[in-house]
Amino acid sequence: MKYYNKIFIWITFFILVILFSSVFFFFKQTREARLETLGDHIISNFRAGLAYEMTDLLSLSLALAEDAAIKNALLNDNESQGYEILRNITRRFKKYTHLQSLRIQLLTPDFYIFARSWNEGFEGMPIWWFRDDLQELKHNKQPKVGMEIGRLLTFKATIPVRSGKKLIGYLEAIKLIDEFSVKLRRKGIELFALMDERFLEQAALMRNFPVIHNHILANQNYHQQAKEKLQTIDWNKLEKKTYMLHEGTYYLLEPMHNGKGDKIGVYVLALSQKALKDYENENQGFSFFTQFSDEDMQNVVASWAHPFGSFRNGYDKELIELLPRLKKEDKQEFESEAKSILGEYSKEELIDIILSNKHNEKKTGVIK
Repeated sequence: MKYYNKIFIWITFFILVILFSSVFFFFKQTREARLETLGDHIISNFRAGLAYEMTDLLSLSLALAEDAAIKNALLNDNESQGYEILRNITRRFKKYTHLQSLRIQLLTPDFYIFARSWNEGFEGMPIWWFRDDLQELKHNKQPKVGMEIGRLLTFKATIPVRSGKKLIGYLEAIKLIDEFSVKLRRKGIELFALMDERFLEQAALMRNFPVIHNHILANQNYHQQAKEKLQTIDWNKLEKKTYMLHEGTYYLLEPMHNGKGDKIGVYVLALSQKALKDYENENQGFSFFTQFSDEDMQNVVASWAHPFGSFRNGYDKELIELLPRLKKEDKQEFESEAKSILGEYSKEELIDIILSNKHNEKKTGVIK
């Protein structure tokens, strides 16, 4: 009898061990799945937030590229005037808007510095030799925006400046990623923008920046303790899984690409337990970073990918939209140029433009 009791006890013990192991495995798998799902939502919102930052900068640059005073400075080869104009513009933006790190520079058609908003004395200096992203502008001369490597890793929007059809230079608006990291920090998220170490030869001003796992930390408003903690994680594990929980902090890794689509580094997002819990309780239909709906963010991304709608470039769009606002005596010259431009469009492109304009017309009246 005692023998059977022992067998029963051992069988019961093994069943309990298997049961507890199964429960532990189930909860572990559920927790992993939950973390992965949350990570997907956060990264999706992060991408939309990045797209919004770039759209914002691109829109600003497109408007400034049409500024008459800037065009006159380029046409008259007046570098001092260009510097004063740019300096005053950035001062106003820093005073009245959120763009506190905004810098603007004018380039010649051959990519030599014409004027900068933040200093004088660099006029005539070539920048094409350390700015690989400018090469594509030689061929397509189209507006572009992206996270680009220059002397620093920054958001850069580069827009052709034209007088009529003639290219007279480029306007470039520059913004540090630090401003974006501040927005994330308000949500309990620390952002680390990490540039691949191999680009240090180009990014000469970043040579004394902190190094984390063979990457250069681009944003300088980082939290010191968070940086030190990031240096202790298993980097290979994070690269492989793209997410991990380490000592109470949830890390997410997202590739960093330039405007051309080449990988130049990574973004690491570090979320505290509180931020993770807050996000889990958020309505998943809203962006954690911007509080815009997912539909709004998709529209932002679409406008970034096709900023000129059915038009081929920004100049064509601005010219056609300007015509209805001009006085009759001013229209003749611009109408002639508009006809010449639209004459190069295909039938399908013209139909798209007409339909787009009809869709955007304001309708008034009474519904009967």
